[in-house]
Amino acid sequence: MGHPDPIAFEIAGIEIRWYGILIAAGMLLAVLISSKRAHEHGIKDEDVLDIALWMLPIGVIGARLYYVLFNLDMYHSVGDALNIRNGGLAIHGGLIFGAITVWLVCRHKHIHTLNVLDLFVPTVALAQSLGRWGNFFNGEAHGGPTDLPWGILVDGVKVHPTFLYESMWCLFLFFFLTWWDRNRRKAYGQTFSLYLILYSAERFLVESLRTDSLMIGPFKQAQVISLCAIIGGVILFNYCAKHFPLPEKQTD
Repeated sequence: MGHPDPIAFEIAGIEIRWYGILIAAGMLLAVLISSKRAHEHGIKDEDVLDIALWMLPIGVIGARLYYVLFNLDMYHSVGDALNIRNGGLAIHGGLIFGAITVWLVCRHKHIHTLNVLDLFVPTVALAQSLGRWGNFFNGEAHGGPTDLPWGILVDGVKVHPTFLYESMWCLFLFFFLTWWDRNRRKAYGQTFSLYLILYSAERFLVESLRTDSLMIGPFKQAQVISLCAIIGGVILFNYCAKHFPLPEKQTD
């Protein structure tokens, strides 16, 4: 099985790609579900929307900037760097810029930042699960050659569909983290911490199969970042348990 046509349709001669459609759909779904669950965190619906209006565009800018900085030799003009329709968004850049934006908006609104991150991260995983299929349509973010029956054809070679591995894991994370957040969370920041640990563990393993990784010298940057995130997630989980317990009424 090879990848399909990356172009969904055209409007006035402008190609609309599945990559953008799927990413936009994932973001919209994440906001809608988070808004629906906001009352579980004692957060107003309008605050969720306000945060999302800042977080999403800045997160996309961060994801693109991160990718471009690690691939400067691929871009020869500002126009090339701004054209994201062909792919080129790094999730780690989006997460970093998105989290910083959440922190700044929460400080302005006097809302507990970790509480908001706990609310959003399950749906972030859902958006990733959906958005990864954009890589399939673009024929990118795949692994090396394989004889496995679920391999896909890219340039005539059967390769690991690493986008699929990550999509399935992120879909599991959405359901697991939603359940955890609702039933097991005992402190602000614990759901966010689990996301850092579990997503990063998967990303570290899957990155070893990919052939298009961003590099830091001889190391794959996603694996370096993932190791740091796992360690940081474990530390944050335990720190939050000691210093940011939920009000008693939220732990029933």
